[in-house]
Amino acid sequence: MQQSPVQSIKGTRDFYPELFQTREWLVSKIKKVSEAFGYQPYEGPYLEKLELYAAKSGDELVKEQAFCFEDRGGEFISLRPELTPTLARMVAQKQRQLAFPLRWYQFGPFWRYERPQRGRSREFFQWNIDLLGVNSAAADAEMICICAAFFESVGLTPDTTKIQINHRGLMDGELNRIGIVPEQKKDVFRLIDRRGKMNEAAWCKYAVDLGLATAQIEGIADLLMNSDLWKSSDDLARINEAVKAAGYEAYVEFTPTIIRGLDYYTGTVFEAMDIRGGRALLGGGHYDNLVGDVGGEQLPGVGFAMGDVMISVVLEDYGLLPDYEGLSDTVMVTIFDETTQTASLALASMLRSQGIKASLYPETEKLVKQFKYADRMGMAVALVLGPDEIANNTIAVKDLRSRNQVEVPAAKIIETVNKFLA
Repeated sequence: MQQSPVQSIKGTRDFYPELFQTREWLVSKIKKVSEAFGYQPYEGPYLEKLELYAAKSGDELVKEQAFCFEDRGGEFISLRPELTPTLARMVAQKQRQLAFPLRWYQFGPFWRYERPQRGRSREFFQWNIDLLGVNSAAADAEMICICAAFFESVGLTPDTTKIQINHRGLMDGELNRIGIVPEQKKDVFRLIDRRGKMNEAAWCKYAVDLGLATAQIEGIADLLMNSDLWKSSDDLARINEAVKAAGYEAYVEFTPTIIRGLDYYTGTVFEAMDIRGGRALLGGGHYDNLVGDVGGEQLPGVGFAMGDVMISVVLEDYGLLPDYEGLSDTVMVTIFDETTQTASLALASMLRSQGIKASLYPETEKLVKQFKYADRMGMAVALVLGPDEIANNTIAVKDLRSRNQVEVPAAKIIETVNKFLA
């Protein structure tokens, strides 16, 4: 009885060539947008000391989501669940040697013990981008423009995607005005976060259960209905002006219910949403305490993170992922028979030396089988170098799409192949 194949670990993905091509396409978009704004790529280790996350990210991440183990030296190590603590450590270690403002971006793998579902996995890739050393609305606006530029580059329009922004200082001031004391704010932030997820009666009951007075509940409800509230925030007014000047204002809207992370961020906070599907695509904001928690000097900054899983799901749903191209930019060099094998090998090598990708069929088989293989791999062109071609110093070029075949002088093969590939 044949044994069943060993299954992959739950919550991980196998990147077969088609899925890998999609990931590389996404990386190319991230790289192009990041570097267009002057950001440099960087990377940190995949393993960090557990104490780094305990210092920076809190008990929930460490105890419930981190994949950790004890190494042979008795030290507790974690697969990285996020990059912010690593970024803080790296900056703290060389803070006096780095040039600020610092603009860095990264795309790499992360691990969290999540409940796997569509759009969420335990092993994922993430885009992280940060601007450090500046405490200004202009820096926050730049980060929001980067989000919008990325969405534009992958075909997501303002009709489907919004960057929803809020501000910690604005919300703190408004909550103080309606009588919310500091001890109540954590609960009130949760209440605000649930405003669009519960019906009116359930939301009001939840507010009462938190111990809020009627006047406070009414004040919060009015606050969340005020779409012009952002105009009373100098930072948000400046951000709006900068985003408008950059041409991305259609992507951005003030949303007072964007509250997640306000206990971590100290200024602007934002989330990008697929507004038709109600799916969060990325999140970030402004912070003032990035490096101090790991031994460096306090350093302001702004940044965001975007996982590859949900954005890929959304792009697939909107039909925006590229078609699989296979080896469309590669030429198949066939082997006519054993007597011509060396000549075919030399031809493939010559093509590569001229910058043309060339795949040599690894054994002598019927040409029909070699053509079929090339076709399945997505190649557009196959070359035949048989005894007649060698004698005439020519090469047969077969267009696998039209099935037409032409014979060209060997001296013109580079020119001919480039035309076919173009």
